[in-house]
Amino acid sequence: MSVYDFTAARLNGQDEKLSDYRGRVLLIVNTASACGFTPQYAGLEALYEKLHGDGLTILGFPCNQFFRCFPRSKSMARTPTRSTNI
Repeated sequence: MSVYDFTAARLNGQDEKLSDYRGRVLLIVNTASACGFTPQYAGLEALYEKLHGDGLTILGFPCNQFFRCFPRSKSMARTPTRSTNI
């Protein structure tokens, strides 16, 4: 089994097959966007901007394991970065 065998639900509720990302370099991260542990978002966004053209894709998965810092709504989960690329 590999990462490409999984399907993940997008924030809009639609399923997306990770096999759609085959051939790209994936960085898969847990995120908790409603707490103080979010300074890494700026670095992730800078990394994406620098390397996306070379095949980097960052997949962020909201997680409630960081002191219950997962946002209460899906719209809050989108706010940490300037772009919607992460």
